[in-house]
Order: sequence, then C-alpha cells, then structure tokens
Amino acid sequence: MDWVTELPPGSDKSYNECLVIVDRYSKIPIFLPCHKDDTPMDTALLIWNRVISHTGLFKKIISGRDSKFISDLWTNLHKRLCTKLSFSTAYHPQTDGLAERMIQTLEDMIRRFCAYDLELKDSD
Repeated sequence: MDWVTELPPGSDKSYNECLVIVDRYSKIPIFLPCHKDDTPMDTALLIWNRVISHTGLFKKIISGRDSKFISDLWTNLHKRLCTKLSFSTAYHPQTDGLAERMIQTLEDMIRRFCAYDLELKDSD
C-alpha cells in the first residue's frame, strides 16, 4: 500500500492523490482516488468501504511510512482487527516493491495519457 501524490488536477479538481493497494498473491492492483488532505480516518473508511468489504480482512499489510499509516488510529485498528501492519524499508526482502513498481506503471500511463491529450488539443 502506497501513495501516488501530486497528480495533475482533473477538470473538477476533486482528486489529487491515489492510494495504490496490490494484493501480494494475486498481484491485482486497486487504485483508490483520494484527496491530499484526507485524514487517517478518511483513509481507513475508504479502504474499508472500497476494499475490505469486497475482499475480506488482510492478514498482513505492508505500507509506506506515510503519516496516515503510522497514526494511533491505524495502530489501534490493526490491533482490533488482528492484522499485522508492517512498514516498508528500502532494500529489505519482505518489501518486494510491488506497490512501487505498480506506481511507476501508473505514473507512466498518466504521463502518456496527458501527452496524448495534449496532442489531440494541438491538432484541433
């Protein structure tokens, strides 16, 4: 679980970040649009409503060291749900960089889409 930040503003300027969650076993990515100023509670509700309600509880979550994930709310939530929360560390075997690679792919897709959109506007 990690963030894509500083996304280009959309026409409605609503979402400016994306939470990327990748299932380690199925390798299925989940992209959740969100806001930069979302609180840890907003993030927890987003994950609960859009992911856990469909997939069930995770046994272990590996996330980046974002302030939203290291808050007391997240620590207490994982204790109550009996899930293990681990934080990624650079060059560590358990954090295989799956979310980071997915983020690179997503950013590349966004760049290509924006460039394609600019080409279409220039041709008008």
